[in-house]
Amino acid sequence: MTGMYGPGEGRGAEAGGAADGARGAEGVGAAVAGRLGAGGAGDPAGEATGRGDRFGVAGGDGGAAGPGPAGGAGDRAAPVAEGSRGGPSAAGAWGRRRVLRGVGAVAAGVAGAAVAGNAAAAAAPSRRVPPAGPAGASPSGAEPSGPEPAGVAVCRAGPFEVVALLDAHGTFPMPRADAFPGASAAAWARARRLDPRAFGPDGAWELDFRCFAVRCPGGGVVLVDSGIGPAGSPAASWAPVPGLLPERLAAAGIAPDDVDTVVLSHLHEDHYGWSVAPGGAPAFPRARYVVQAAELAALAPGDAATTYAVAPLRAAGRLHVVDGGTRLAAHRSGGAVTLVPTPGHTPGHQSVVVDGGRRQIVIAGDVVVHAVQLADPAVRYFFEEDPDLARRTRLRLLETAGGRGAVLATAHLNRPFTPLR
Repeated sequence: MTGMYGPGEGRGAEAGGAADGARGAEGVGAAVAGRLGAGGAGDPAGEATGRGDRFGVAGGDGGAAGPGPAGGAGDRAAPVAEGSRGGPSAAGAWGRRRVLRGVGAVAAGVAGAAVAGNAAAAAAPSRRVPPAGPAGASPSGAEPSGPEPAGVAVCRAGPFEVVALLDAHGTFPMPRADAFPGASAAAWARARRLDPRAFGPDGAWELDFRCFAVRCPGGGVVLVDSGIGPAGSPAASWAPVPGLLPERLAAAGIAPDDVDTVVLSHLHEDHYGWSVAPGGAPAFPRARYVVQAAELAALAPGDAATTYAVAPLRAAGRLHVVDGGTRLAAHRSGGAVTLVPTPGHTPGHQSVVVDGGRRQIVIAGDVVVHAVQLADPAVRYFFEEDPDLARRTRLRLLETAGGRGAVLATAHLNRPFTPLR
């Protein structure tokens, strides 16, 4: 029930979606609060019910992260049987720039040896900023509903089913203390309780690379992000390629032709890697690939995202540009799948709200990139392009989602679903 887009490129209004004009710091608050608020499902005028800093996900190591949101039959999260994790990524050199210049980027102050990457990644600069997401629920964050294939976990919201797809697992090529400067000892201690598997030896940060598929009533599938990609993708200079997304989709019973919408939360290398096939054709041939206009506008000339994904998708008539909040799917029960702008990590970062009525699942992208940002949402991530805006976005999203008792779905924590309260 997603296919609401016309052919080729189009802005939000042309797509038939409700464009959300909120911009800047206050705009982020309005956009997130409106979409995650207490109004009817998918109602952009819904009023926020945030309860301040109550996103609490306290729990012991591997323990429950707090009670899951109330829900009726079907509103259950399956256990995270996400084994078959990949090995650690190659070490890499990192520089503090809004654009990471692929394999050749070496910045002062960040130690590490440059790793030779594939020719495409070396030739094209990249805006990539490695990310990670929240963790802290019991295996899936809620009551189990049955076993799932390795690398796949499921959480339901009313008529919608959100499938977590583990593309890869690896070691981030920067010590965690450098990636999150200023985090307090108390924040790190709580983060370790929330996501103990993120804490590797010698200060290493261990993270998952995860995509999500939303099964809609009637058979439509919305894929949120497309992972690190195959060997030779732009992420190959630092991430544990090849990823396993094609195998995970198959294990979940999702064929490429089943996907009618691909949402790219942002254009960092580890989020668009499986968007195209090796020859450049869209990997999901029936899908519209949805990107915020602000994200495209921020790309530097020759950016790897442009040459690898954006240009081929545009040439194939599959690129769909939106400007603000956009509804992707709706259900007669009142549930909806909606895009919301969540800028800061990148200028056009977007998240997806799956509203099933009694339960909401917020697919956050890289708004939260480590459990330390759940422990203290003010903690900045070294590679955020606008740290102040990213912090405001994170605070608002967690406050509003927590007020709704939503479930947070994240790309890089070692557990895919985190109930908020």
